[in-house]
Amino acid sequence: MCDTPERVLSIQSHVVFGYVGGKAAVFPLQCLGYDVDVVNTVNFSNHSGYGRFGGHKATASELDTIFEIMEGNELLAHTRLLTGYIPGAEALSVVEKLAAKLRKSKPELIYVLDPVLGDSGRLYVAPDVIPVYQRMLPLSTIITPNWFEVETLTKTELKDMASLRRAVQILHEEYNVPHVVISSIPLKPWLASALSPSILPADWQENSYLLCISSSSASSCANANSHTSPATIHAQCVPLIQGYFSGVGDLFSALLLAHFHPNSKPEIINATPLSEAVSQALTKTHAILLMTHAQAQTLSVEEKLPTDDELDEANPLRKTRRMKGRELALIKGQDLIRGVGIPHVRDMMKWDCFWHC
Repeated sequence: MCDTPERVLSIQSHVVFGYVGGKAAVFPLQCLGYDVDVVNTVNFSNHSGYGRFGGHKATASELDTIFEIMEGNELLAHTRLLTGYIPGAEALSVVEKLAAKLRKSKPELIYVLDPVLGDSGRLYVAPDVIPVYQRMLPLSTIITPNWFEVETLTKTELKDMASLRRAVQILHEEYNVPHVVISSIPLKPWLASALSPSILPADWQENSYLLCISSSSASSCANANSHTSPATIHAQCVPLIQGYFSGVGDLFSALLLAHFHPNSKPEIINATPLSEAVSQALTKTHAILLMTHAQAQTLSVEEKLPTDDELDEANPLRKTRRMKGRELALIKGQDLIRGVGIPHVRDMMKWDCFWHC
């Protein structure tokens, strides 16, 4: 739980039904003791995975008005900032202006930037959003891109350890990002072969585990040993849970923001404030996914029908029922969010040979 009063400004999408964007982030932050002020960048009926959805996107002008009035009323006294899905370069530029203003007035602001661009080789946003995110990277404290977003932001195809090292270095040195977290990475053979035995599971097989990597730049890491390399890297593997889930990255970023305390002294040898926060976020996110998956297994046959594009198109409710059954079990799992009922934390392990394996 947050020991001292802190206020988070959350700027991301909103859905009426289900748990993605702010609906996946705000409640966990509140469970952990944070006051949260919410700005909705879109207001949709449900997430787009349902196939049918409706609502509207906030315009740049609407966002600018909200921020201006908040500032005029002295309501921008936040200690933490979280941004997620923001459609369109104009709207994102307004958020960039706000983030720069908050950073200038409060240099110690903790800003978790989730650069939502796309996944699996496909952009969810217009290409003109990319350079805006690249301008915003130096304003952040932590960024949480997925594999595809790292490639897009750094213009580096991740295909081996040399390219992964280069991408991490670009984020730290060219964009001055203090902390980088990449989660849900497919654990490909070239990655698995570079991991130490303390990180790689003994029963590893391709497509059975996902990898999470955290990286703190030398300048941001209190550990003196970090200055011998460009950044201190930690990693951990988690078992892959089969099935489609939405809002997982939004939940993870919120938990990461909640647990990151840059001035805390790590309790574990070789840990950093970032790696400890990622350990908590990774453990709790995985626990919520296990609960969600178990809950989905109890659904009726109609709610568990496998994906079939042709049948889904002919009967849209077929897809809707499947999506409903896999919404994150946040309310049922609120004790897990608070750390109750979790037998052990999945600690991030220092990846000593990352820079020279």
